[in-house]
Amino acid sequence: MKAKSNSLHIMLILAILILVNIVSDKLFLRFDLTEDNRYTLSRATKDILNSLDEPITVTAYFSEDLPPDIAKTQRDFKELLTEYRNISKNNVMYEFISPNKDEATEQEATSKGIQPVLINVREKDQVKQQKAFLGALIQKGEQSEVIPFMQPGTAMEYALSTGIKKLSVVNKPTIGFLQGHGEPELRAMQQALTELSVLYQTRPINLATQPNSLDEVLTLAIIKPSDSIPESELALIDDFIAKGGKLYLAINRVDGDLQERRGFTVNTGIENWLAKKKLSIDNNFVIDAKCASVGVQQQQGFFTFQSQVQFPYIPIISNFADHAITKGLEQVLTQFVSTLSFSGDSLLRFTPLLLTSEKSGTLASPLFFDIEKNWIQNDFPLAELPVAGMLEGTINGNPDAKMVVIADGDFAINGMGQQARQQNPDNINLMVNSIDYLSDDTGLIELRTKGVTSRPINEMEDSRKQFLKILNFSLPILLIIIIGIIRGQQQRSLRYKRMEEAYV
Repeated sequence: MKAKSNSLHIMLILAILILVNIVSDKLFLRFDLTEDNRYTLSRATKDILNSLDEPITVTAYFSEDLPPDIAKTQRDFKELLTEYRNISKNNVMYEFISPNKDEATEQEATSKGIQPVLINVREKDQVKQQKAFLGALIQKGEQSEVIPFMQPGTAMEYALSTGIKKLSVVNKPTIGFLQGHGEPELRAMQQALTELSVLYQTRPINLATQPNSLDEVLTLAIIKPSDSIPESELALIDDFIAKGGKLYLAINRVDGDLQERRGFTVNTGIENWLAKKKLSIDNNFVIDAKCASVGVQQQQGFFTFQSQVQFPYIPIISNFADHAITKGLEQVLTQFVSTLSFSGDSLLRFTPLLLTSEKSGTLASPLFFDIEKNWIQNDFPLAELPVAGMLEGTINGNPDAKMVVIADGDFAINGMGQQARQQNPDNINLMVNSIDYLSDDTGLIELRTKGVTSRPINEMEDSRKQFLKILNFSLPILLIIIIGIIRGQQQRSLRYKRMEEAYV
């Protein structure tokens, strides 16, 4: 009887475990205690999943036996897919395949656009390199989108949701880029265009040769013109805004030449056009104590060497407004940026998006760059100067007009050929977020910076550093002394009690 009873208990426990496993698979639940709600699906993602009219299949190609820090990416992605499946009511299905199991599967993964990477793996006290796959293929019918490589720690939800959204969009809206006045070609902004291509078509717009080319454009981007824009073209842009078009402006009011060490004013006509709308890009250079450095050639005896010096004309912006465009940004690197001044009325509203640090200032253009200058605190008497913002309200008769204005035309440009360079990720995020905010109503903008790309250490004054050093050194000693005194008092009290006649 006892053996039979034990068998029943074991069977009951197994049945409960199986039931719990089935329920947990259907009712996925987790608590998100992260600062940016990284593990909570956004409303935008839920709307996309609830609107699916055809099944989506995600084939995840992830290698096995990965180091723990990289294997976490696979676990996070699988948990994310489980949530997608549950919310979409099984319209999102997935499977995981290990491409390393045989050569045919590896070739299948690479042929579908999954890019293998080399990672360092420690094995038997030795470090060796191993080929690893961390990508996925998203399919809807005959259409497919690929996530070539899932970078650990990046915005995983954004990559997956935008891939699904891209398959669901029939006609992508068009973002136009003004050309013909010295603006950079579209291929000079490769990072930004790669991000924008997920949800939009991008095309150059030349109003001199095609005055009607704005008719099919949702948002017009004007980036770093260097020549004058004719009044006739500015009138076409006014008409575009009156009809509901949105405008993104990244304009240089000033610029600099580090070789000649001079700063100068840039006149294109757009500054006067903006001033009529009560928003001015001031003719000045912003300087900031929180800045990047530049290389300076120095000579000592017969030797020439390069040293890095702080250059306040390249401010590092980390002071952002609480706005969807700037949500999740950590720092934006600007170069020869100017301040914005707003003098509007109740029909217009200006929202500063980027502001300088507590130690900043302005210098009038033109000027000479003294790169070896020893900057002091008195050189930065101002604080929180706006260098980017959004203007909205009644413009050209359109009560819902919106435009984003950034007083630096270079911050998101990669360049071409030997001049090409990789831009700071948050610079690209700022540009794409701005265009997304003006153009897209799905809410995917908030997902791009959900996985924080950088978390810079906050700077502190030397006096505070010294105080913290002393505190870190003395606090443990002080705690030990206090504990010793308390323990000593307790022992003394116990001895006195034992000496009393009534003590038992």
